Amino acid sequence: QVQDETDATLFTTCNIMDETPSAWIETHLSAGAKLGYDPKLHTADAVKQLRAACDKAGAVLLACETNPLDAVWDDQPPPPSDKARAHALEHAGQSSAEKCAKIAEDLRDKKLDAAVITDPTSVAWLLNIRGSDVHHTPLVLSRVILHHTGKVDLFIDPAKVDPHVDAHLGDDVLVHAPQALEAALKALGAHDSKVLIDPMSASAWFFDVLEEAGATLTRGDDPCVLPKAIKNDIEIAGTRAAHVRDGAALTTFLAWLAKEAPTGTVDEIAAVTKLEACRAAGGALCDVSFDTISGSGPHGAIVHYRVTEKTNRTLQTGELFLVDSGGQYVDGTTDVTRTIAIGAPAEEMRDRFTRVLKGMIRLSMARFPAGTTGAAVDILARQALWHAGLDFDHGTGHGVGSYLSVHEGPQGIHRRSTKVELKPGMILSNEPGYYKTGAYGIRIENLIAVTEPHDIAGGERPMMGFETLTLAPIDRILIDVALLAPEEVDWLNAYHARVRETLSPMVDDDTKAWLEGVTQAL
Repeated sequence: QVQDETDATLFTTCNIMDETPSAWIETHLSAGAKLGYDPKLHTADAVKQLRAACDKAGAVLLACETNPLDAVWDDQPPPPSDKARAHALEHAGQSSAEKCAKIAEDLRDKKLDAAVITDPTSVAWLLNIRGSDVHHTPLVLSRVILHHTGKVDLFIDPAKVDPHVDAHLGDDVLVHAPQALEAALKALGAHDSKVLIDPMSASAWFFDVLEEAGATLTRGDDPCVLPKAIKNDIEIAGTRAAHVRDGAALTTFLAWLAKEAPTGTVDEIAAVTKLEACRAAGGALCDVSFDTISGSGPHGAIVHYRVTEKTNRTLQTGELFLVDSGGQYVDGTTDVTRTIAIGAPAEEMRDRFTRVLKGMIRLSMARFPAGTTGAAVDILARQALWHAGLDFDHGTGHGVGSYLSVHEGPQGIHRRSTKVELKPGMILSNEPGYYKTGAYGIRIENLIAVTEPHDIAGGERPMMGFETLTLAPIDRILIDVALLAPEEVDWLNAYHARVRETLSPMVDDDTKAWLEGVTQAL
């Protein structure tokens, strides 16, 4: 995609999987060369890697006081100005005061004076606030210093905090302008404070200011990341409700697509417009959770394809159409992918689709003990593809927030080694795929939640598993039933029965009739 969209006379493209930036530096920088970086735009861990690469090349890494891009960006837009919003307790499930008190207690136990929290996603979760500062992600640009006393200094444009939000924040949260942040960090150093800060999310600038001021730094995980990932009962109930609502909208769209696409009148942009209209018609949609991926034919093989007026193409008979989309609702965030055959699919398409489906089902059915990581179960989603000499290069699953980011850490399902254990309440995507460059792409994605451990008959220890949250039919025309094991057929039949039973009362008569047909047992 990058080769198609950049000027080859100006840019040389590198495959980041084959050549990392650090490897490029080691190879291309000469001894004595100077490499500049903006300390506000690189994490402390990233700077450490860059400096090590420069050292190997005999080069020097230098912080730039002024970003050279900002210096020449004359028409840079102003910062976003929308107001912050209170995220109600009925959706958050836990008050901000309770969250702050728990983290403050942990700080005291570790003999720390404060935590500097730089990720706006963590701030949104901690203080139960949301905003519109980030495209399709309900965040307000902000930073926090959480003290061991439970008091909070919030650095945010004061114009974003109206009286309602100010009352919601409470007396223990003091609002400061962003320009006051540097002085507050220096004050921590002046008082010889012991400060927790995350080198994986905080920019190098924070470390530079704190260390120069004399603070004692403890490098550790952002204290909000793990509790944010482990959804409480209210958040799980909310995301279930959001997925029912979202499933009805997606099913309405799929029924429309089944009728209109074979006529040759639907293009990728029209599909996006219709799907977003179906979601908006429910009345509860706050925003889409990311730009919809609407890829027909060869565009489906571009994993993160975004349709434009220039690339827009018509859905054609004999091709596959991949649509990856989601919604932001006040009670949950959704992310779902379906691959649809336009007309009769080729046998190769059916083979590849069924292998992807087998992986999605096998992961959905997984049972595993406490302490298991996402890397340990990743093979379940790939095994049927591996048996045919096939694979996909993206991760199998990412974490998903609760009316927050559609991509949320620290949990994930991928081949890379990870120390993060899967814990009850975590929400992840389950999205194996297959991509034939220049021809078609296949991905089937449901969101799943890690369940509490349960005993298995005849077993010796309780096992966790996954609850499937997404509700939308899977294209049966693309399934080669002969490739499915009996238990996989049973799972799919039960899933389709649940989809039909749950969504039928929520859709119009024409969609209901279509849904009845496409969810029949194999």
